[in-house]
Amino acid sequence: MPQDPMDFEWSYWIEWGREHILWLLAGHLLVSQVSRLLVEKYKPWCLMVYGMVACWSLLGIKGFAVILSHATISFAVAQFRLSLLTWLCSLILLSTLRIPAVEEAKRKWYDTENEYYLLLFTVSVRCLFCTSFSLEYCWHGPAQKSSHSFPWMLAYVFYYPMFHNGPLMNFDEFSKQMRRQEAFSLKTNLSILIVGIIRIFFWWCLAELMIHLMYIHALYSSAPPLEAASYWALGGLALAQVLFFYVKYLVLYGVPALLLQMDGLKPPALPCCVSLMHSFTKMWRSFDVGLHRFLVRYIYVPMGGSQSSLLGTLFSTALTFAFVSYWHGGQSYLWYWGALNWLGVIVENGVKRILSISLVQDLI
Repeated sequence: MPQDPMDFEWSYWIEWGREHILWLLAGHLLVSQVSRLLVEKYKPWCLMVYGMVACWSLLGIKGFAVILSHATISFAVAQFRLSLLTWLCSLILLSTLRIPAVEEAKRKWYDTENEYYLLLFTVSVRCLFCTSFSLEYCWHGPAQKSSHSFPWMLAYVFYYPMFHNGPLMNFDEFSKQMRRQEAFSLKTNLSILIVGIIRIFFWWCLAELMIHLMYIHALYSSAPPLEAASYWALGGLALAQVLFFYVKYLVLYGVPALLLQMDGLKPPALPCCVSLMHSFTKMWRSFDVGLHRFLVRYIYVPMGGSQSSLLGTLFSTALTFAFVSYWHGGQSYLWYWGALNWLGVIVENGVKRILSISLVQDLI
């Protein structure tokens, strides 16, 4: 039975995974385990070199040069230790991905659109990693210079399991865990690997069944079936779509999370089942945990967050969702999506504040 071809993200990453990325991840796993066994002290640098080689082999020398230049520029700007300047640099680098002339020039580097999109997705994710390192550099004093050096930035930016599509891990977490040297047990790691592969294979089979049997995205791409459907059917389609999105990211984030475990790191938690969520706030906290930690640490809290006035909280939340919308591409529908999510979070928090008033609690 043919599969639903309308979910671009799933088809795209599965195709790249089968042809290239899974093999490169297997190479990373081999280098990681050998370096942990023989040269634990130099593991970050072994993995950095492997990530650079993998990037070069998949994106070519020009793609590699783009990512290296982004890291170099970000590091140079971070030397001023000004958070605002670092953010300005990050937004400018991110905006270069949307300049038509630059897009056309990059397209000419590759034979297919899929190769260009791989560079686009990779650079978008690398922008977050460069931002995380640069802000941590701004916030830490000269005494911690050795742990925030340019080689450590490259080890972070070119760490291959999280290279193309995430998940995101902030630099402070990455560096602390990567520096920690633990007792290495090949037997324990092998059992983790086998159990992890079985789980991911089960999720992948479930996602493939859904995309071959349910045709959720094909239905959404055509207006007549939606107009003819009842409200109950539309609700079922919406639930089916978000459930597929959840299973899809169990696979897309599950593979790198397993490799992080094999490297002795603690990956961000995998997405929670959307059927268990009943609030916008929980959705943002529990679905993409790495992105949530990034947004809270580098945007929401520095702008005041929940500790500021009501207007300050509204502004810091709005700024957070504005960045999410812009990072995802900045198209008009993404701004609407971000605004609706912001409104949902604000309404929830407003209701919680009202319910916390002692008079209202007494009435209840």
